[in-house]
This record gives sequence, structure tokens and C-alpha cells, in this order.
Amino acid sequence: MRFHRRPAVVVLLAFACGLLLSLPACRKAGGARPLVVGMELAYPPFEMTDPSGQPAGISVEIARALAADLGRPLEIRNMAFDGLIPALRTGKIDLILSSMTATEERLKMIDFSEPYLRTGLCLLVRKEGPIEGIADADAEGRVLAVKQGTTGHAYAASNLKRAQLKLFDQESACVLEVAQGKADAFLYDQMSVYRHWRKNENSTRALLVPFREEAWAIGIRKGEEVLRQEVNRSLAKFRAEGGFDRLGDQYLAEEKAAFKALGVPFFF
Repeated sequence: MRFHRRPAVVVLLAFACGLLLSLPACRKAGGARPLVVGMELAYPPFEMTDPSGQPAGISVEIARALAADLGRPLEIRNMAFDGLIPALRTGKIDLILSSMTATEERLKMIDFSEPYLRTGLCLLVRKEGPIEGIADADAEGRVLAVKQGTTGHAYAASNLKRAQLKLFDQESACVLEVAQGKADAFLYDQMSVYRHWRKNENSTRALLVPFREEAWAIGIRKGEEVLRQEVNRSLAKFRAEGGFDRLGDQYLAEEKAAFKALGVPFFF
């Protein structure tokens, strides 16, 4: 019986070997490993969800263009902002594309692409409050709201020694503190400050000239130099083809006009 079954076994083994040999070719043609990009989908219009709950916004569009240029399918993982760097370092994601400022402190843990957007820290203040700049914020009796883990938090902790800091996990909570008069100012980026002021014009003011300039970049795991070069090349191509201009017109038309009127440089 074993002798008579041997031809069938040989045929099956030959088929299996042929299948295994064909796998690399299939993987190369249509089975590229997904590009896993981490972001916190809670920062419109850069990182957010659409009405159906799918990722949307400027950063999502950049990620899609990047994955397409690299010939890899895109997978977006939504996670808390302060969990992005640990996720990158442990290999759970390939890139961070979440409006992240490239700072010296973060460079100790991860690498960054070339900057794709320039912005700055500024202030959302109480409408009837006395603060007219960052120097006014650092005074006895001042209460400043900051979102934990952001560059606004880091700046305030290092440079503002006289004011009281109130830390929150959510940006909306910081805005509410100022709008309700429980905090004198909220330290955050220009785009967010502008948008929150527009929603709370009766109770807040926006001081949009940055007291500290910043640059956003894509986070990359240390040692991934080939990927870093690919990302930089892709960003340069996207810019040369007008991609960033299109995103600005699509998502930030009001802001572009307002910043131009104020004489404040725009982002892209």
C-alpha cells in the first residue's frame, strides 16, 4: 500500500514546492507589506474621522500619497498621541504622521523626516484678560492650561516658572478652561488656537504671532535610514507636484486668508 501511494505523495510534494517558490513573486507583485502609520484622529483638519468613522484629514491624505508612492498598501492606526513614540520604537507602527513637532528631546528617541509644515506656539487667552504675549503669561496668579505631552506643555514647564500650570489630556478641556475663565491662557499651535477662537469669540482672543516657531515632521524609527530617505523623497515630490498647496486650499482656505490678512506666515 505504501509503495502504491508513493507517486501521489511525490506529486503533492512537487506541487507544494512549486507553490512555495511562487510566493516571493506573488508577494513582490501584489503582496507588499502594509505601511503602518500611527496618528491620533482627534486633531481636525489634520487628523480626524469622516461621518462614517473612517480616517480623514490632511495627514491622512499625506499618508495615502506616501504609501502610494512607496508602492505599499496603507494601514492607519489610531492611538493616543503620547503612545505614538512607544509604538514606533517597539515596531507596532512604521511611521508617525500626527502633526508632531520635531524636537531635540524626541530626536533622542526617534528620527524625523525633513519638515513638511512650519507653525509655532501661540496663545488662546481670556477675552477680557490682561495677557498680550508670552511674557505676560509668566506671572504670579496666572493660570495656564496645557495639553499633557505637547510642546506647549514642555515649553511651559521649562520656561514659565511663576504661573500655575493645569494639565489636561484633551485639548477641548484646555479651551473650556479659558472660555469659562478658569484659566488665563492655553498654549498651543497656531491652527488650533485660531479655530478655537473662532468657536469662542465671545469669551476668548487669539494671539497668533508665535512666541516659538516649530516644524512638523514624520517620525521614523532609528536605524531605518532607507525608509527615511524614501519618505523625504516622497515628500519633496508631493510638494513639487502641488500636493501641499491643494491640501491647503481644500482644508484651510479660511485660515490661509485670515493669516494673510494678519501678516502671519502660512504653514506649507
